Amino acid sequence: MEGSLNVIGYGLSAIGPGIGVGIMFAAWMTATARQPESAGVTRPMLFMGFALVEVMMLFGLVLAFILPV
Repeated sequence: MEGSLNVIGYGLSAIGPGIGVGIMFAAWMTATARQPESAGVTRPMLFMGFALVEVMMLFGLVLAFILPV
């Protein structure tokens, strides 16, 4: 069972960002549907949040390869 815990750890660390991205885009679509003129203001914040969530997922991937089991 060498290395299998790293794969499980990365799988678990990918669940959170997946849920976070889904919630974030759903909230942005709801906000844009309610007030379309705010789309230009909220879009940069959406992409900044998306980038931060994806960085956390990549951080989990790096830790899965670096940390020994």
